[in-house]
Amino acid sequence: MSRRFTPKVITANDLREGDVIYLTADDRWSRNHSEAELIDDEAHAEIRLIHATRQSSDIVGAYLADAKSGPHGPEPVHFREAFRARGPSNYAHGKQAERHG
Repeated sequence: MSRRFTPKVITANDLREGDVIYLTADDRWSRNHSEAELIDDEAHAEIRLIHATRQSSDIVGAYLADAKSGPHGPEPVHFREAFRARGPSNYAHGKQAERHG
């Protein structure tokens, strides 16, 4: 019996700035997890990951991360990905500064 595929998003880090980024359905890289393409087919996920890893002049460390559908787009499933989506752990810069500024 085959295992059920868990939906995924493709995440990486911006090569120049180091920010966590997500591949969108229209082939952009976004800093917002909710804009990521939610992929629910394993073969399509692998094809999209190959596409992402070929962008080595812009990104580093692309991988598939488990996600689920949410009211505003994909949401992280695991703590690690939720932490990465929130940004740095201090408020002086990055995504968290934008929320608290």
